[in-house]
Amino acid sequence: MSQAEKPRVVIVGGGFGGLEAARALAKADCQITLIDQRNYHLFQPLLYQVATAALSPSEIAWPLRHVLTRQANVRVVMTRATGVDLDARSVITEAGTFAYDHLIIATGATHSYFGKPQWESAAPGLKSLEDATELRRRVLSAFERAETAAPEQRAALLTFVVVGGGATGVEMAGAVAELARDALSRDFRQIDPSQARVLLVEGGPRVLPALSPDLSAYAEDALEGLGVEVRTSAMVTDLDTHGVDLGDTRVDAATIIWAAGVAASPLAAGLEGEHDRAGRVKVAPDLSVPGHPEVFVVGDAAAMASNGKPVPGIAPAAKQAGKHAARQIAERLAGRPGKAPFRYAHAGDLATIGRHAAAVQIGQVKLTGFVGWVFWGVAHVYFLIGLRNRIAVAFDWAWSWLTRQRNIRLIVQHRGS
Repeated sequence: MSQAEKPRVVIVGGGFGGLEAARALAKADCQITLIDQRNYHLFQPLLYQVATAALSPSEIAWPLRHVLTRQANVRVVMTRATGVDLDARSVITEAGTFAYDHLIIATGATHSYFGKPQWESAAPGLKSLEDATELRRRVLSAFERAETAAPEQRAALLTFVVVGGGATGVEMAGAVAELARDALSRDFRQIDPSQARVLLVEGGPRVLPALSPDLSAYAEDALEGLGVEVRTSAMVTDLDTHGVDLGDTRVDAATIIWAAGVAASPLAAGLEGEHDRAGRVKVAPDLSVPGHPEVFVVGDAAAMASNGKPVPGIAPAAKQAGKHAARQIAERLAGRPGKAPFRYAHAGDLATIGRHAAAVQIGQVKLTGFVGWVFWGVAHVYFLIGLRNRIAVAFDWAWSWLTRQRNIRLIVQHRGS
């Protein structure tokens, strides 16, 4: 069978789910087209470290073509997918239309501002390298502006508000506090960066709600030990470039970071069929779209369930879902039904809270403090792609630990900023 006659598998999205699906089909007798609007795979769990000057962008991103260079049945296309014609079995992109026999949508999620899209410009989220470098610019620029500002303006410039008490918000708040108190503390002459105010706002009753209550309490104590103010059961009612409103309380702040909510990507949200409140596609037990068994949706783009329980929107879940969808396609290519239900195996929940502090829960096993921090670091280094990146990240972390410095403190001015 010539290459042109082989079944066509299109994968939209080169994140955890899409890349895992492509790799799982390495031995399948098909032609795969992997479509992504960027030319790299991104390790999103460490984006906050780029945003806080701990890591370089190149250390957590890898060119998709290089990752898949030895997989002869994959073609990588860099373009933006704008729609899916389920009846015509084609993906519509800015570079043209791509026909498919089987389709996997793994386009991930974007930020959700709960009906307040105007908040995005004042409170950017953290989903891409562009987001991370923009937040790094805003955080570092706040200190630079405070150095030359009038004394009455410095308090607001040195106030950082992180909205959302999940893993991203907790890690971001802790990292900003460490940046101010360690890496920048001796570098300025008119201000004292260690006096910066970091406020973490969570609408629920506790931070890290995915973890047990005792680990949530530990995380809150660890954050407060870093100087972070934690406010739970606090809702943001309004915000702008000058601060946030928490009910009747106004907090003046020059830098606001959004880590409170996610929504399905526009491609997934616009797909025909039933969706949940976040725009994620409600998929069948095998992760296919009801009525279209040839189409699978995985990761944050799908409202997935396993054994009747919702599947969390984390990287291991996306990877497992991508591999499962690929296996169903491989089964069908081999002439078998390929309709096995998805079974998610939860590996655990992890969050670091700064130097020597982390909260880890794996089943009934709980780790905190230095042991939890080491486990968190080893786990993240292990899941990075490529030996070079593992060595580079481990070296940067070791250097930061020894010197308390962050050397990627570059303010890169974005066009239009």
